[in-house]
Amino acid sequence: MKKMRVLSLAMAAAMSLSLLAGCGGGTSSEPSTNPDSGSGSSTGADVITIGGIGPLTGSAAVYGLATKQGAEIAIEEINALGGLQFALDSQDDEGATEKAVNAYGKLKDNGAKIIYGCTTTNPCVAVAAETYNDRYFQLTPSASSTDVTEGRDNVFQVCFTDPNQGKTAADYIKENNLGTKIAVIYNNGDAYSTGIYTAFQAEADEIGLEVVAVQTFPDDTNADFTVQLTAAKDAGADLVFMPIYYTPASLILNQAKTMGYEPTFFGCDGMDGILDLEGFDTSLAEGLMLMTPFNAWGEDERTVKFVEEYQEAYGGIPNQFAADGYDCIYAIYEACEKAGITADMSAQDICEKLIATFTDSSFSVDGLTGTGMTWGTNGEVSKAPVVVKVEGGVYVTQ
Repeated sequence: MKKMRVLSLAMAAAMSLSLLAGCGGGTSSEPSTNPDSGSGSSTGADVITIGGIGPLTGSAAVYGLATKQGAEIAIEEINALGGLQFALDSQDDEGATEKAVNAYGKLKDNGAKIIYGCTTTNPCVAVAAETYNDRYFQLTPSASSTDVTEGRDNVFQVCFTDPNQGKTAADYIKENNLGTKIAVIYNNGDAYSTGIYTAFQAEADEIGLEVVAVQTFPDDTNADFTVQLTAAKDAGADLVFMPIYYTPASLILNQAKTMGYEPTFFGCDGMDGILDLEGFDTSLAEGLMLMTPFNAWGEDERTVKFVEEYQEAYGGIPNQFAADGYDCIYAIYEACEKAGITADMSAQDICEKLIATFTDSSFSVDGLTGTGMTWGTNGEVSKAPVVVKVEGGVYVTQ
């Protein structure tokens, strides 16, 4: 099994190199970066335009591009079926709230009838307030805060919520005896990170998981984690829980090695993609564990097909953000089919029908990030998390 995964990685690298000439010399982890590009060439009356919002440029572009590209693959597959047709109009919010709201306004002007996004939490919260008032159906692939959906019956998530991740991580660590003394390093300027930490700490207190050190860092400004790591080491922590994104995580892993500190490191879905980070020595991630709904090295037919299509289209290995994007579009498609949605319906009529379908107990979706996915009236998805461990430069499902 491991041999097959390594072979897959080698093939991906070879394919990425062959694609460089056609991508202007770009890296495999950041393929097409055209913020105005979209999927679905047909824009006639028989096509439903889905409006996508996410960061296609700027520091968070790696996430927005991944969700966009996953969505594009799904739309190409769906349109090839010959029935209901979609077009994707992707707008760049640069990860900024005001720009996300402006992007939403542009999508409405362009005729979008369903909103896909936003990729990140703060912009998504702002846009959700607008779509709720306008009665547009909105499905986000990766904005995981409960603030996104709270009080808004038209907004749904494909990703795990932050509280869900925090609670599940604490339970998994405890049940599998991964550590006896836990340290936490989190970003206290980021809603995603603080949301997971808060739920993790509450569950740890409830189940008797000992947290011996809690260290924070400010949003996007920290490059030196010596203080945080020293505090964890001095407290005797044998596991460090890091509900953070992969860029600061890569620095922490590097600095931990330098100081000779070797606990188990455990992250959440925002850490997915660390093995594709340009310039990162993947050997530093050996033994890293993280919760993610998607394992690109999985061997089930659906995953293998998606990875092959993604490599062919963009190069590189897709992360869970791309998989979430793919599942978003298929969830919309299957709900439209079940509800009898047609392109001549108004956005408001589509919204009400999709709300009814998503919250119908008989509606479920099998995707890359979960089988039998269902949604409650609070907009949250129900699916089982997956824990992976980095072994030999690839994810191995635990």
